[in-house]
Amino acid sequence: MLKTVTATYRSRDTLRNVVDDLLSVGGIEREKIYADTDTCQVKVMIPAVTAPEVLDILGRHNPLTLQ
Repeated sequence: MLKTVTATYRSRDTLRNVVDDLLSVGGIEREKIYADTDTCQVKVMIPAVTAPEVLDILGRHNPLTLQ
């Protein structure tokens, strides 16, 4: 079952770093990551079993919100 995790950040630079980490460290496929530079928000569609790892990566970048 897929789960969507959403995080909002303060800047576009941070958003780019998050996406880079998800791709390199998390091994998430690019097609599963949606980054909105206008709202500095990233959404990741992942299997529920990998949610803790992705939440850890997103949390390292001090999000304003994380759902």
